[in-house]
Amino acid sequence: MTRRNLALRETEGWRPPALRNPGRLRRFSDLQLASIWNDLRPMLAHETGAVLDVGCGEQPYRSLLPPGSRYQGLDIAESGERFGYARSDTLYITGYPWPVADGSVDLVLCTEVLEHVLEPGRLLSEVQRCLQPGGRLLLTVPFAARWHFVPYDYWRFTPSSMAHLLREAGFLDVRIYGRGNPLTVASQKVLALIAPLRVMRVVLSPVAAGAALVGQLSLKRDWGRIAWATRFKPESLHEGRDHRECPVSTKSRREGEP
Repeated sequence: MTRRNLALRETEGWRPPALRNPGRLRRFSDLQLASIWNDLRPMLAHETGAVLDVGCGEQPYRSLLPPGSRYQGLDIAESGERFGYARSDTLYITGYPWPVADGSVDLVLCTEVLEHVLEPGRLLSEVQRCLQPGGRLLLTVPFAARWHFVPYDYWRFTPSSMAHLLREAGFLDVRIYGRGNPLTVASQKVLALIAPLRVMRVVLSPVAAGAALVGQLSLKRDWGRIAWATRFKPESLHEGRDHRECPVSTKSRREGEP
């Protein structure tokens, strides 16, 4: 076998720039970021309770919350070494349990984090502990994204696996939606191919701009079917998704419920 043994790979030649400023230019050229931003903006606009941002990095979505919300970012102590993020107002943790009181959080936000967690079920159980009865978890996970932050990128979740993990952790009213469509994915792949090329990136900038524009237009229409799950319709868990990202909205188990 002449191909490279990827089990031995511990680094990558190029990493995308750290997400410190999710401004319009960055969102135009980063379709994954744009799709998350578009989904979260209306969901967070009226959130006035206690918000825990798990795996917050540079807290790129904090600005979408209204002034009345009570925000706390949380990340692993190795965040700076592994992902290049370090903030003085983030709560850094080294394991479980987190230094967050039981039932003290109204909303947990967790964006593009779960694929970097070796034991995702354990993280979801900890989220469940922190949420008050009836509290919500809002998370996003990639599906068609490149292998990134090597070697700390472990999983790609289907709607079926995501629904299973959430229910195993005790969540109810699980809802899973797709982000983008095949054209969005194709456009993002073109951008991902051009981004590491250094000098050629300048030459190919018109191609990149065209791909970004096509991708942005594709986000305005959802071509695929939506997968969702609720405790009342278990037969609706999977709607044939095989190419898109999945934002997930869930509700924690209420006290006294089975």
